[in-house]
Amino acid sequence: MVAKFTAYFLTGSNFILTDAAESIVNVVASAFAFYSIYLAAQPKDVNHPYGHGKVEFFSVFVEGILILIAGIIIIIKSVYGLLNPHPVHEVMLGAAIIGATGIVNGLLGWYLIRKGRALDSMTLDADGHHLITDMVTSAGLVVGLTLIYFTNIIVLDNTLSILVAIYIVYTGYKLTRRSVAGLMDEADLKMVEDIVKVLNDQRDEAWIDIHNLRAQKYGHELHIDCHLTLPNYFDLNRVHQEVKEVDELINNGVSSKTELFIHTDPCLPECCHYCNMPNCPIRSEAKTKNIEWTMDNVTRNKKHFE
Repeated sequence: MVAKFTAYFLTGSNFILTDAAESIVNVVASAFAFYSIYLAAQPKDVNHPYGHGKVEFFSVFVEGILILIAGIIIIIKSVYGLLNPHPVHEVMLGAAIIGATGIVNGLLGWYLIRKGRALDSMTLDADGHHLITDMVTSAGLVVGLTLIYFTNIIVLDNTLSILVAIYIVYTGYKLTRRSVAGLMDEADLKMVEDIVKVLNDQRDEAWIDIHNLRAQKYGHELHIDCHLTLPNYFDLNRVHQEVKEVDELINNGVSSKTELFIHTDPCLPECCHYCNMPNCPIRSEAKTKNIEWTMDNVTRNKKHFE
């Protein structure tokens, strides 16, 4: 941030100011992210039975809003600069400083994204992508400043800064949208599809029906609840064993640490026509139908014969 503002004061370029202003966001957002990661790592307690992971969504929301504000301010200042143009100085020196900071941000962003995916941390991943955006912005700055140097078209300074600011605003919107989706427990369709695929691929004969499946993330932990229909003659020990197998299957097949809450339903005579259970002592009719579990029928709050 200090390097970028130094470049701005040396050149007087609004184009460089766009990058410098976003660096303020980087510093503030990273400070909040640091606290968020510390808080998210705390164990569950009485007041937070699902853990503290959702604070990561707040962290990303704050970062997104700050980026939006920075982008809007840059656009306003650049429009003013178009109406009241002024010359820029030491353009190539400014470009060199911005290029160096871009390389540093790119390497740090790449590292944060890797760690964010490995630790399943939304905050680290978002901060990493923000820094990659900063690197792209810096690369655009270097190209733009080089054009200004060789063409001496002063209007390019503010014009290019507006274009970069629009990109910054779009980045802020995406981060804000992602955080609000998490706070509102919006379904992650890709994640649900992965869970359904795991269940389908290793489906047990005793698992007659799975429905009302819901999944939501709390930081790095995934919480799933669903209804599992089992033969009604299973004793409690067998029911517990089947539920444990579903739990282990999903935890081994899905990348996130998963906590399951499974409600078990006893089978009804209406289940017989699609039940795979061999040698069933209470079967009322032969099996005539295969029902593949899909995201559509597994997430509905009703048994598959309804």
